[in-house]
Amino acid sequence: MTGISLMQQALGADWTRLPPALKAHYQFADNRDEGTLDIQYPGYLQPYLNLLRLLGALINRCGQGLPTQVEKRMAGGIQHWRRTIRFPDGREVQFRSHWVPAGGNALIEYVNPLLGLRMEVWLEEDRLQYRSRGYVLRLGPVQFPLPEWLGPGSVRIEEWALDEDRFAMDFRLHHPLLGEIYCYAGEFRAGTASQSVI
Repeated sequence: MTGISLMQQALGADWTRLPPALKAHYQFADNRDEGTLDIQYPGYLQPYLNLLRLLGALINRCGQGLPTQVEKRMAGGIQHWRRTIRFPDGREVQFRSHWVPAGGNALIEYVNPLLGLRMEVWLEEDRLQYRSRGYVLRLGPVQFPLPEWLGPGSVRIEEWALDEDRFAMDFRLHHPLLGEIYCYAGEFRAGTASQSVI
């Protein structure tokens, strides 16, 4: 299947400058990335992370070098993501979300049917940059903007190519009072088209 991916829509003409590994990561076709992830947050925030997890957001366990698989599937203009993280005790944890276009260079990532994070994306030299622009509450066809201070905080994501096939990413969540409260980073082999099952 061919088409224009959500990232290609958001980046516009800058899509042509995106490194091949990131183009493969954000391709329109169903695909899968394989890699490892480091997840860190302060221990005193465990109850808060448990609550966010109940809402469908983030992973509420720390770890280093965790084997991770990221599957993506397009359906009706929506991109569905399923991230599967395997911990040393053998437990696998999934984090699902879906992305929709939000006009211009903006995307919204919904972690459940009601709550989403609005992000703007752009290419800075050869690195992909994301910055959060508030949260969204969706009630039926109506979206209500929510300021970042009503959510967990502001998000910054950076992604860059390591070579033709691999990329790295870094996610940071910054709370206005507590500072940086959550981060995850990893390296992945970019997705090849596949028959995803998500």
